[in-house]
Amino acid sequence: MFDYPYICEILSPKRDSGERLEILLDGFAKKYEEALAVGCGVSVPDNPMGQRRFGLLECIKKRGLPVDPDRVVMNLNTFHTKTEMDQLLNASAELGIRNILVVRGDGGPDLPRLDPAAIGGKHTVATTPDLLRYINSSYPDQFETGVAFNPYKKMSFELPHLESKIKAGATFIITQPIIGANAHVDAAKKLGLPIVVEAWMSDNIDLFYRSVGQKKAEAEPDYDPVNNLRELHAAYPDCCVYLALLNFKSNWQESLPELNG
Repeated sequence: MFDYPYICEILSPKRDSGERLEILLDGFAKKYEEALAVGCGVSVPDNPMGQRRFGLLECIKKRGLPVDPDRVVMNLNTFHTKTEMDQLLNASAELGIRNILVVRGDGGPDLPRLDPAAIGGKHTVATTPDLLRYINSSYPDQFETGVAFNPYKKMSFELPHLESKIKAGATFIITQPIIGANAHVDAAKKLGLPIVVEAWMSDNIDLFYRSVGQKKAEAEPDYDPVNNLRELHAAYPDCCVYLALLNFKSNWQESLPELNG
């Protein structure tokens, strides 16, 4: 799967965008269609950082966007009611969306929490393995369910946790953003699932370190996203690359090595 070089992350408009909503939806649609037109995949986060945003399916409907079953990745987290979760899954199936990135997600005061018992969970909160098992048992052979891998956590926890996700039906992995080759990602690759490595496409390296919870070295050289992208291609030539914080300016495709030989 993912026999194309890049998955472009595209943020959908916030629900409180007010009178700018139509403009923001047009901007979303332009990025979405451009990414597909040049042969990339697209991924739309599900209420990232606990922010209430329009979902992928809503944006597709509002702008009549095309769906490529192999190149659209819907993100789905545990901050939905059971009814809403089923509505999203049924609508995805009807549109032909196959790839779903299943994550626990970021909560927020305005977001509901999925009742773990409603999906067969036995913990006090719904976990990623719970949601994976529910999707794969309730919608058999309908979706390819992917999961996140955090190479910055202790591997004594993260690798067994990843294995539990695989047992629950995960079929692909997307990493947190990495700079160059990463030994923990190499360890995850040994589990045998297709891995998508994430590239940080912003030159704001301070934000990167805050995002992954790491400390920046005082003598850190200037960060070049395109140079890092080239390093990732060299280290993981068989992996699709997830582009986080990509700046969709004119001719943005020219900065992506695998689109330009």
